[in-house]
Amino acid sequence: MSVAAESARIVSQLIDNIGQALLGKRDVIRMAVIGLLADGHVLIEDVPGVGKTLLGRALARSISGTFRRIQFTPDLLPSDILGTNVWNAQSATFVFKPGPVFANVILADEINRTTPRTQSALLEAMNDRQVSIDGTTHELPAPFLVFATQNPFEFEGTYPLPESQLDRFMLRIRVGYPPRDEELRMLREHREGEPIDRVRTLISPEEVLQLQQQVRAVEVHDDLAGYLLDIVQATRENEHLSVGASPRAALNLYRAAQAAAFVDGRDYVTPDDIKSLAVPVLAHRVIASSQLYGAGSTFVEQVIRDILDSVPVPE
Repeated sequence: MSVAAESARIVSQLIDNIGQALLGKRDVIRMAVIGLLADGHVLIEDVPGVGKTLLGRALARSISGTFRRIQFTPDLLPSDILGTNVWNAQSATFVFKPGPVFANVILADEINRTTPRTQSALLEAMNDRQVSIDGTTHELPAPFLVFATQNPFEFEGTYPLPESQLDRFMLRIRVGYPPRDEELRMLREHREGEPIDRVRTLISPEEVLQLQQQVRAVEVHDDLAGYLLDIVQATRENEHLSVGASPRAALNLYRAAQAAAFVDGRDYVTPDDIKSLAVPVLAHRVIASSQLYGAGSTFVEQVIRDILDSVPVPE
């Protein structure tokens, strides 16, 4: 079996394994795995109780990684996330005590319920995979993936994420309610124990890093790279958008398309890979024009789809 075929088999098993806990949501799991393999972070917007935490826990267990859940509240401080230096009386020195951010998979639960100061504490961690405390830099474990959740329907006592924070998330996805038959299956199987107990360890964090390197080797033809940039440029020129996608957004779309091709067992990207990821990668990074302020994420997503329909696809 070739290396590519073996990798595709592992990825398929990884998705199936997580699906033992999160029933009826293979597409959602696939997007989470794309984020992992593309070395990106994922923002999950949805109502409570649809399996956002379960998805993060199942992914962490599947890759034998450490998992930490951080409940974001208004009184949370940056040191509660990153860690702090503690005085050691015996050695008469300060000793660094790592915070919960030092894990492979982080669930930042209800991230919009904490203050902007605490939200911004994650910026360096998400971008550079490190944190700086009192002038000393501490490397985070690899792989490092942040799952952040927020409820898009409840705004009382929340602090909207600034554009700089949103731009750090490669993907924004929704879980949604499960199909009726899968929800019935969930009710039946829940009597036998917690769904997470059915998830087993498949690969190690080191193997995840190897898969990420393979993803970066997936071929993207120059014409497709140009097609991707045409889409990004169209967001900057669209009359309904006051702020278009950033260069980081273009890079994230490029890497996510590579990961999508890899997940599907291909070593090359197709136009459909780019089109299928344009909304999850770009919609949370653009801003509707002032006269359309308050139109909501659904409107912005439709603008992205209209752009996809208007930009010519390379032959």
